[in-house]
Amino acid sequence: MAPRLGVNVDHVATLRQVRRATYPDPVAAAQLAELGGADQITIHLREDRRHIQDRDLRVLRQTVTTRLNLEMAATAEMVKTAYEVKPDECTLVPERREELTTEGGLDAAGQRDHIRKIVKTLRDADILVSLFIDPDVDQVRAAHRAEAQVIEIHTGRYCDARLPGDQRRELARIVDAAKAAARLGLAVAAGHGLNYRNAAPVAAIAEIEEFNIGHAIVARAVLVGMERAVREMKELLAAGAAGR
Repeated sequence: MAPRLGVNVDHVATLRQVRRATYPDPVAAAQLAELGGADQITIHLREDRRHIQDRDLRVLRQTVTTRLNLEMAATAEMVKTAYEVKPDECTLVPERREELTTEGGLDAAGQRDHIRKIVKTLRDADILVSLFIDPDVDQVRAAHRAEAQVIEIHTGRYCDARLPGDQRRELARIVDAAKAAARLGLAVAAGHGLNYRNAAPVAAIAEIEEFNIGHAIVARAVLVGMERAVREMKELLAAGAAGR
């Protein structure tokens, strides 16, 4: 079975915010992504609001016809926002204002009590909760203890690896984390840095049910259009999964 594809439309908003314009609209991009076969729309409402804005979240909640996944910092402000908007899923991610993009996974082990409290609060609102973590078995166990229902494995180190040996080692870490999560009854997603050249080997990991991919799809969409960019990624993931 081919994994689901969540399309992150943050960087459509990035292009808009560069000029403080009203276009391109991530809401329109999300609609086209769904027409192209996206199974989910993912957005990250950052505390500094550098790309996605509160209005985008509200309108997307009203217009997304698949599922809406809100990436968010584990803060009281964002929990309040999630309670008001009620996305289908919240993915807790680390966040630093000086970073270009999310640079690593959430330290679920080091912030055990805080993360567990946030998870419980969101689950009490009937929101599915995912933790974005590094491919580390200890972090997987911590996510399970925090009572998250899903983990999303941070694939950045695999994607950044240049040498074949480094790529194989990082891919093996992803495999180990995915298998450990599945044994604990957690659903498994993956994302960060994946593109049309490197996603297929990760799609071949049977335990990974979902991918969240943004920058590569938006960059491709600038040249060929959103629907085609999404279709191409869906086909690539399906081909990778077929080799399981």
